[in-house]
Parts: sequence; C-alpha cells; structure tokens
Amino acid sequence: MRQYVFKRLLLAIPTLIGVSILVFFMLRILPGDVVQQVAGDNEVTPELRARIEADLGLDQPAYQEYFEWLGGVVTLDFGRSLRDRTPINDRLNDALPTTIEMAGLALIISLIIALPVGIISAIRQDKIIDYIARSVAIGALAVPTFWLATMIIVFSSNWYSWATPLPQEYRHFWDDPWANLQYMIFPFGNLIPLGPSVVLGISLSGTVMRLTRTQMLEVLRQDYVRTAWAKGLHERNIIVGHALKNALIPVVTVIGLQIPILVGGSVVVESIYNVPGIGQWFFASMIARDYTVVQAIALLTAVAVVLSNLLVDITYAYLDPRIRYS
Repeated sequence: MRQYVFKRLLLAIPTLIGVSILVFFMLRILPGDVVQQVAGDNEVTPELRARIEADLGLDQPAYQEYFEWLGGVVTLDFGRSLRDRTPINDRLNDALPTTIEMAGLALIISLIIALPVGIISAIRQDKIIDYIARSVAIGALAVPTFWLATMIIVFSSNWYSWATPLPQEYRHFWDDPWANLQYMIFPFGNLIPLGPSVVLGISLSGTVMRLTRTQMLEVLRQDYVRTAWAKGLHERNIIVGHALKNALIPVVTVIGLQIPILVGGSVVVESIYNVPGIGQWFFASMIARDYTVVQAIALLTAVAVVLSNLLVDITYAYLDPRIRYS
C-alpha cells in the first residue's frame, strides 16, 4: 500500500504541472486588460502602461513569468495579488479554512440526508416512501445551487419579513465557533436550516441518494443476503452487517468526485451568502483579471482533486479487502 501511495503521489506531479501550464497560459489569452484594471479610471498612456507592467512583472516573456511563478509555488509562495499587491498566502490563510469548513459541513449534511434516504428507499422498493425518496433525489439533482440559494434569501425576506441581506455577521470559527456554525447552517437565527452549507449539502445529496439506492438494491439481491434472510437474521443486522459495506464502495467514488462540484458551488454560494472564502475571492479576482490569485486558487483546487481521488482509492482497500494494489 505504501508503494502504491508513493507511486500515485509521483504520478500527481506531471498532472499538476499540466494543470499549472493550462491555467497560466489560458488566463493570458482571456479578453480584458489587467493594466486597465490597475489604472482604474486613469487614461492608460504608453508610459503608464510600461510602468505598471514593469511593476507587476508583466513586461517579461510569458514563459519566463511562468517559471518564476512555478518556482514560487514549489516553495509554497504564491506571489502577490496584481490588484492590491498584498501577499496571496496571507489571504489564503484566512479564506481557505472558511471554504474547507463550509465544504466539509456540506459533505456531512449531504451524507446525513442521502445515505438513510437511499437505504430506506431501497429496502421499501416500490412503496410510497420509495416514490417520495426518489422524487426528493431527482429534485435535489434538478435544482441549481444558485437558484436555491437565491430563492431562500428572496422568499425569506418577502414572505417571513426576515431581514436581507443576512441579519447575522459572519464570524470566523476561531473567533466565535458557535456564531460561525450558526451562520453556516442557521443564518436567519431560527430553527430552519437554510445556510450556505445546507444549500450545498442538498445539491450534493441527490447523486449520492440515487446511487445508494441503486447499489443497495443490487446487493440485496445477492445470494449471501438471501441466505442471511433465510437464516432469520434481524433486518438491521442484514442491512448494516452484510449489505451496506459492499453497497458503499461505488458511493465512495462518487463522494470523492464531489470535490470539484463543491469548489464550483462554493463560488456561487459564498457570493450569495457573503461568506469570505476562496470561492468569493476567486469570483472577484476573475472580474478584476487578478491572474495570480486565480492561478493560485485553480492550482490548489487541482491538488484537492488529486488528493481526494487518492483517498478514495485507499478507502476501497478498507471497504473491500479483495482489492489489492501492486
């Protein structure tokens, strides 16, 4: 297993280098002028353009810029923002934990919703509860995250006179853990969970719910499960002890593949709920053509995807000892 993990980490290096090349050079061909963004309302004369480009390091050939940036990334120095010249690492230390917390809570909420509903739906196949569960799953898949988040804020304001924008002020977890969790789950100060983590969790739960039901149905038809029924074992022991573990193997794959969806969803949800994470920062940086910030966030996202896939593969071996890596 150690050898396998080591090989996978080595193979991740060319993948991440390829991602860095794509991100770096594709940003350079996007429409827009970072010099004009930095100059603001001032007229960009040739002299001013040359001065700004020299100050930002944009007067060098693109390949030279890339290698200088990559050299910094290797030492975990992502450089400075083109817009305000602040160190990107300082802002990452503040914004990254916020997004990780929101995404982690969303993943937990999605599993709390999806796994029980998917299992019950499979056990009670073609019953009324199965039809309701399948409808809920399809609804979660069909409703876009940005629409759900917008509707929650708009209708809570118009129908229930809840204040909008959000009545609570965002507090970082280390400053006030309880206020932070309330904002992520109960931002309107009542018992109805409508926070950003809940919206993301609902969006993620549809896929896991459907797959859990499908896999449970397949496992429940296996001979060893029929044998367990014939032996008169309790239903809970059959489901938890015999069926669930095998049914969860493909579900783990899907959970690992949810990481890019979480990152994409956080861009929208953080902007709507005014959560100061990397999603909101990424969106603002794209508008401002702040290339260095966008590069840093895109590369970190790629690292998260690679590591999550590795974690999924390792989890396979735990769930099914028949799987061997060599």
